[in-house]
Amino acid sequence: MAMKSTSRKRTPSIVNLTVKRRYLTEREIERLMDRARKHGRYGHRDATMILVAYRHGLRASEVCDLQWQQIELSEGRLHVHRVKSGIPSVHPIRGDEMRALRKLRRDYPKDAYVFVSERGGPISPIGFHRLVQRVGEAAKMPFPIHPHMLRHACGFKLANDGHDTRALQHYLGHKNIQHTVRYTELAPDRFKDFWRD
Repeated sequence: MAMKSTSRKRTPSIVNLTVKRRYLTEREIERLMDRARKHGRYGHRDATMILVAYRHGLRASEVCDLQWQQIELSEGRLHVHRVKSGIPSVHPIRGDEMRALRKLRRDYPKDAYVFVSERGGPISPIGFHRLVQRVGEAAKMPFPIHPHMLRHACGFKLANDGHDTRALQHYLGHKNIQHTVRYTELAPDRFKDFWRD
């Protein structure tokens, strides 16, 4: 008696042929922050958390562990402590980010952590993941998003702006430059000035 094959032929569809993007564009980040401001009780905190994670290429645990002692508002500097044996660095803080952080400090003057939950402790990485996912759905993003996409968005943005790979490596805290090269390999403008008329 011959056995029937239980495997079905899968016909390719648009869904299973689509390459998933691992980063967000600058416009998508702005859309996400705008939606965060309007979505939920802690809109300013949530939007600022997304902005800081994006601008500094922070991992979820790094932005959740961020403390006020790492931020020099008067000097416009952020002391970044990296996980995964990453290289610590000092980043500049721009005007819009500075204003957002100052407002957050006024709202929570006694807290040690920058991004605090309702219970008074730091927001957990899982809490941040849920926040980003929820805000992404509310912003009607065409694909599911997660916090690490903010870090990748930072890397691709800086690479597309023409920043040196070695400088980008230190900005993102990578010990091995191979982890940084992915951003410059895919930069669309990397061959722009190879030939001139």
